[in-house]
Amino acid sequence: MHQHGTQQTSREMQDCIQACQECHSVCLTTAQHCLQMGGRHAAPQHITLLLDCAQICQTSADFMLRGSELHGRTCGVCAEVCERCAQDCERLDPNDQQMQMCAQVCRQCADSCRRMASTMSM
Repeated sequence: MHQHGTQQTSREMQDCIQACQECHSVCLTTAQHCLQMGGRHAAPQHITLLLDCAQICQTSADFMLRGSELHGRTCGVCAEVCERCAQDCERLDPNDQQMQMCAQVCRQCADSCRRMASTMSM
């Protein structure tokens, strides 16, 4: 029955929380951008993936902030969703600056979450 206070949070976990929060924000902004662009940008599967990514990023950040013992699990799923989102954004419009920024932020979050998930998989 040990609790993890914010002070005891590792630097790596703090970085991951930050990456997740940034990715959450960027995915929501990108979803709005895509809806305004319309056409293939507003395809239901793409918008759903952006919103899924935003949600899992927020959830993972929340699990880490609470010191949940299950945060390694949420981070593993988060890494997978972020990777898919990055690929989808790159594929959809390689020339759109917002889409490329979203892909880059998703990749960074995926890498960070993958590290957190691997340290927890015992």
